[in-house]
Amino acid sequence: MFRDRLAAAGAEVGAALEAHLDTLPDSEIARAMRYAAAGGKRLRGFLVVEGARLHGAPRAGALRAAAAVECIHAYSLVHDDLPCMDDDDLRRGQPTVHLAWDEATAVLAGDALQTLAFEILAGAETAADPARRAALVAGLARAAGAAGMVLGQAQDIAAETAGRALDLDEITALQANKTGALIRWSGEAGAVLAGDDPAALSRYATALGLAFQIADDILDVEGDARTAGKRLRKDAAAGKATFVSLLGLDGARARARALADEAEAALAPYGPDADALREAARFVIARDR
Repeated sequence: MFRDRLAAAGAEVGAALEAHLDTLPDSEIARAMRYAAAGGKRLRGFLVVEGARLHGAPRAGALRAAAAVECIHAYSLVHDDLPCMDDDDLRRGQPTVHLAWDEATAVLAGDALQTLAFEILAGAETAADPARRAALVAGLARAAGAAGMVLGQAQDIAAETAGRALDLDEITALQANKTGALIRWSGEAGAVLAGDDPAALSRYATALGLAFQIADDILDVEGDARTAGKRLRKDAAAGKATFVSLLGLDGARARARALADEAEAALAPYGPDADALREAARFVIARDR
């Protein structure tokens, strides 16, 4: 079953991440970092590991790159949950970091997770070729920064005070930055580790990232907060445009299915070796959290 494969890869990625966190001096910041990075689906890490497998890149380096992107993802959640951002109180079924500690600790833990990601990628153990390590670092910086995830968060905040709901093109562009950029890097990283062309995996991950976000919007309407491990219905309460509000539930489901088909089609060059990634495309639109 795909869920079992994802769970097994997630445990391996989680262990790799924990090993890096164990190198840190004991402090409240380190404890908050471990708390923030624990749990989750590890989907981004899974994409890195599977892409590396398809391209024959060493697994040890792939696990390091997977741990790095999970650091970035965890940092983004910590900062997104802050009162000055989305002001959430629940994440992965636990109190958010700023409630479990305080706002200052949450900011610093997020900052430290972000910098740890680049320390991991820059290490010689990630890839013997320094040019490949540099490509991974530069790519993740773009995906996570002011041309990617951070830009998307800024666009999301601006939309709340724009005085009008975003249209479909605008929400698609926003989510391609906020959610999609990091998923796209995760999809491409395995090919980059091997020194290969990541074009096919990039097309796959671009479609996957948008499908993932549409599924999130559907979950926000239909999901169970206990299963999801986070507060739901917040977008509707805030009057924010989402794929569901723009397309309706049936339209959003149809768009997510079409994107999953697009993602699968991008994997044609890999044949049956990419079946796990094909299953991932189906998983992201059928998940309950």
